[in-house]
This record gives sequence, C-alpha cells and structure tokens, in this order.
Amino acid sequence: MTTDGRKVRGQRSREAILDQAVSLASVDGLEGLTLGRLAAATGVSKSGFFAHWTDKQHLQLDAIDWASRQWRERVVVPARAAAPGVRRLFALHEARLRFYTDRVLPGGCFFFAAQVEFDDRPGPVKEHLSQAVTFWLDYLRAQVERAVRLGELDHSVDPAQLAFEIDALGEAAVTCSRLVNQELAFVHSRRAVLQRLRALSTNPNLLPED
Repeated sequence: MTTDGRKVRGQRSREAILDQAVSLASVDGLEGLTLGRLAAATGVSKSGFFAHWTDKQHLQLDAIDWASRQWRERVVVPARAAAPGVRRLFALHEARLRFYTDRVLPGGCFFFAAQVEFDDRPGPVKEHLSQAVTFWLDYLRAQVERAVRLGELDHSVDPAQLAFEIDALGEAAVTCSRLVNQELAFVHSRRAVLQRLRALSTNPNLLPED
C-alpha cells in the first residue's frame, strides 16, 4: 500500500508539473522552461524534478505529449458529440476556438508557440513536435474524407487542402486575438470556416447559417 501510495503521489506530482510546463511554454516557449520557474510554480523542489526527468529535453518531449493529451480532451473528444461529416468538422473548429476563449493556457496555444520556436531547429524536440502537429492535420483530413464519403462534401474537395485551411484559420485566430482584436478574431475565424464548409457542402442546411 505504501509503495502504491508513493506511485500515486509521484504521478500526481508529475502531472502537476506537466500542467505548469505546458502553461508556461505557451507564453515563454519550451526553451523558457527552467527548473527554477517550474519549482516556484508547482512547489516541487528542484531535486524532485530529477525523479521524473533526467534533463531539460526529456521534460520538453513530455510537455509535448501532455499538450497533445490536453488537446484531445478539450478539442477532439467534445467534437465527437457531433454527427460525423461536416457537422463534426465544424464542431472541431468551434471546440478549438472555445479552448482559446476559455483561456485554458495563458499564451493561448502551446503548439503555435512551440512551432514558431522550433520550426528551424533540428533535433528530437522538433521531430516530436512535428509528429504531434501532423497527427492533428491527419485527423482533420480524415474527417474531411469521411464527410466526402458520406456525401456531405463535394467529391472535388481536396481533403489535405481543406484540412490545411481549417487549421490555418484556427492559428490565425490565436495571433490576431492577441495583437489586433480578440473578439473579432474569433468571430471571423468561426465565420470563415463555416462559410467555407457551407460553400463546399452538398447540403448546407446541415450547418448553422452564421
């Protein structure tokens, strides 16, 4: 029982640290993760970190995995309540915007910050980050392909192209909301995806008008 209790406490400590790591990295980037800042934010001693991570890169890789898990729980899973096809595609975009407007992370988006930081820096962190981003784009593309198979999107639709456009409009909302106009950025992003899907849909009535 004692050993199990220690494992549970250790797991909780690890998860609390990763929560803070993803939160801090959304503002200061993965390179901004320091033991001092994380120790202050979580109340865990610096020596306690070495029970979970041998070095900074190991922590960065685990932070990417934790951010991916957070994304699945807050964006992908809620959207599954919508019917497959164009409705689920739009639900994914709305869940993403809700993730931002709910201020889950102080920097808005962990992945946007990390991509800007590591896109020109080869190595394990970039590779791991690329895998996570590719998984999301592949998931979006798979939903477009399903909508085509269901007959809800025109067969001329290029799934990879449409997935790219939807993702790009989500990313645009992050920067515009913080630099230009927060409210309008999300309104415009939502409307742009909705209008694109309605224009390509064989039955626009499946989607809201605005």
